[in-house]
Amino acid sequence: MNAGRLSGGILRAVVAAIRHTPAAGLVVRSLRHDLGVDQLGKLAPDARGRLPCDTYPRRARPLRERSWPELGAAPLPAWPRGCPAYAEAYQQGQIRPEHVVEQALAQARELADRTPPLGPLLTYDDARALDGARRSGQRYEAGQPLGPLDGVPLVVKEEVNLEGFPTRVGTAWRPEVAAERDAVVVSRLRAAGAVILGQSSMTEYGLSPLGANIHRTLPRNPHDVGRLAGGSSTGSAVAVATGLVPVALGADGGGSIRTPAALCGIFGLKPTYGRIPLSGHGMPWGGSVTHLGPLGASTADLALLTQICSGPDDADPASQQQPPLDPGELLGATRRGVDGLEIGIIEGEWEAADESVATAGQAALRALERDGAHLRPIRIPLAAQAAAIGYITIGLEALCGLREAEGHIHELGPDVQLLMAGLATFGADEYLDAQRLRVTLRDQVADALRAVDLLALPTAATPAPTVTDAQARKGFVDSAALNAMCRFAFLANLTGLPAASAPVGTDEQGHPVGLQLVGDAWDEATVLQAVAHLERIGAARVTRPDSALESLV
Repeated sequence: MNAGRLSGGILRAVVAAIRHTPAAGLVVRSLRHDLGVDQLGKLAPDARGRLPCDTYPRRARPLRERSWPELGAAPLPAWPRGCPAYAEAYQQGQIRPEHVVEQALAQARELADRTPPLGPLLTYDDARALDGARRSGQRYEAGQPLGPLDGVPLVVKEEVNLEGFPTRVGTAWRPEVAAERDAVVVSRLRAAGAVILGQSSMTEYGLSPLGANIHRTLPRNPHDVGRLAGGSSTGSAVAVATGLVPVALGADGGGSIRTPAALCGIFGLKPTYGRIPLSGHGMPWGGSVTHLGPLGASTADLALLTQICSGPDDADPASQQQPPLDPGELLGATRRGVDGLEIGIIEGEWEAADESVATAGQAALRALERDGAHLRPIRIPLAAQAAAIGYITIGLEALCGLREAEGHIHELGPDVQLLMAGLATFGADEYLDAQRLRVTLRDQVADALRAVDLLALPTAATPAPTVTDAQARKGFVDSAALNAMCRFAFLANLTGLPAASAPVGTDEQGHPVGLQLVGDAWDEATVLQAVAHLERIGAARVTRPDSALESLV
């Protein structure tokens, strides 16, 4: 594994060795070393808490009652156009939802025909989308739109049940059995008038943050088609980054919303665990780190989708823990300034990012500081081990769920085969030990958030990794690239805290990088407040790629 990226015949040989020969032990030891997992056992005994009874998010402190300056909404960019621009164009009669949706479906197919591909959709729901757009147009004509998402086109990640379509979660072997009903989140979007174009493609079982899957023609990075778009919400990110839709639904178990958002240069939000119910989430394991959330062209788009999709559901106990949101609370938060906001900078974490990533993120933080935010150094001793704890947590929860794939192992991609074989060597004690470390990490993060409002981290340690046509077609394993994508992501998944990625700049070659802000449990408002201010002052913005589509509104 120390040889770097493995692909083609070498990768197939490694997979065969780990599945069928005694070499499995050597390969697994190498993977454990590369991902930092072997270091967890060396941590001192006092780094471990008691076994948790649940993994629900814990609020570190009561919400602070403060009077924030009202600065108004961030200016709407000419490109990409966000949800508010769609609603305004419809209300003024400049364009009809039917025309927008018809053109968006055509544009999605045009993206898929490009070489290399940029098509974000796995399936197209033409008939229902066009009917929904027609009914939306009638509501606008009558002056009775359902709200800010009425008539707005969006896409839904293929791990979320969409009535009439199979939920295949990036696989090739899963039977093409159509979902009998929409997931709760999809039902809420339809009730708000949103028009769903179809399912967006993802990495297999969501187990890669890179954006490659031999079973899908996954889209490349819109800013550089020689690079990956990130995963596992790959199609959702590219749909927004190309301007096809203003907002898309993704899912995040270890950065799968924030990572592709950062690599594609857009905004992304992982809400608090349970804020958007997982009822109807089609992954064969629920998992203790999985969240649904939006990727968007602006902070306002994140706020609108999150507000509409939030709320408890009887089938999801975690969602029943949430305090209610006031009407318009999240969009209102995007109009606030940052004077007096306390932002924690975790000691030792920024040094683990590439210089280009750290430079852009720190420049954005200094811009917040100039407008009255306070940057405070803080300590979270286990932050550096969060990724390793996360790999064990999501990996072994996934292994349990992947029992459904028994008898189909040879039909999985080589990267997932290698992962499953490696995970099968872990013991129950290692999972339980990781959960005890997770308890301590949660305590340390809560202690930090009693002193500050937000934590600031890079989103990913590097810009988008490169990929060749052969690697995309045959599959590959790259533990260094995987670790770079997940290095800073798992802290928010293991704690269940809300976290957003903002596009705050590029590296020397123009590849986007992201700044991540993490808030206290159920406090998406403060996260969005800070990200929106970055957008307001131009420190965070979506850059138009050469592959961009022309705006429809």
